[in-house]
Amino acid sequence: MSGITHIAIAILIGGAFAGGVLSILAALPRWRAISLTARIAPYVRDVVDDARLPASALPRVGTLPITGRTLWQRAKAAFERMLGGGDALRHRLSQAGVAMDAAAFRGRQLGWALAGIGAGAVLLVVLVIAGRMSAPVVLLPLLCGAAGAVVYDMQLTARAKARRMRLTDELPTTLEFLALCLSAGEGFLDALRRVAAIGSGELTAELRQVVLAVGTGSGLAEALSEMSGRLQLPGLSRAVDQVIAALEHGAPLAGVLHAQAGDAREDAKRTLIEQAGRKEIFMLLPLVFLILPLSVLFAVWPGLFILRLGIG
Repeated sequence: MSGITHIAIAILIGGAFAGGVLSILAALPRWRAISLTARIAPYVRDVVDDARLPASALPRVGTLPITGRTLWQRAKAAFERMLGGGDALRHRLSQAGVAMDAAAFRGRQLGWALAGIGAGAVLLVVLVIAGRMSAPVVLLPLLCGAAGAVVYDMQLTARAKARRMRLTDELPTTLEFLALCLSAGEGFLDALRRVAAIGSGELTAELRQVVLAVGTGSGLAEALSEMSGRLQLPGLSRAVDQVIAALEHGAPLAGVLHAQAGDAREDAKRTLIEQAGRKEIFMLLPLVFLILPLSVLFAVWPGLFILRLGIG
């Protein structure tokens, strides 16, 4: 075995040993004294506004903190600052129905990146041991780490897109059901409770959150606006705006909901026609690049074969 192979084996064994030691050290408790700010905070809260106090000085539910921020928390915070955890990410998480904040998502994305780096490093060591070492192979861990982070982000985007499509499909039926309940003499909040109780689907789950928010003291218009801003669906936002305007001006809600359900169905029909047009173009690809060349080949090849044999 060459010297590079010995180095690769040493890196593999040393990495496994270092990983085990770091896991043991991470599980051990680390004690430190409580900071001066946390000790004097209870005595100055009466004369200093809470907004001016540091976050660590305010009381939190749980046990008394005995450690500072761990290495993983610091790495997760740095990764979040590097990639950003803005409104776009929060909207995608809300649209995907994921119950986590931007920091938790970036932490999991960092975990996927580290897992990709580890897998790439193992593959690099295996290639070195097998004697297939080359200059581009050195970049394999970085490429695998970047691929892991990108794949996790793309998974969230695909999940949000699929859930948006399900919400759009469920919108007309839900609006018509609400209009039917209103036509039967129920109030709008009672109709929401009925749909949330007996319905199933993504939009019904969102309506359950609206009913829960209203039951805990929020206004109906405020809860609907919060749902509309969180999901950011054009049809749903338009329907919520019309419902809020009807509630404020005393307009008949049943007619408003029937009209919005019709508009939602027209939007769905228009979207379906657009998708059919795109699928038609995609269907031409195998026709042009696969079936047509084979047809030409079957038509021309016998003549070329006869010419090569000199027959006729």
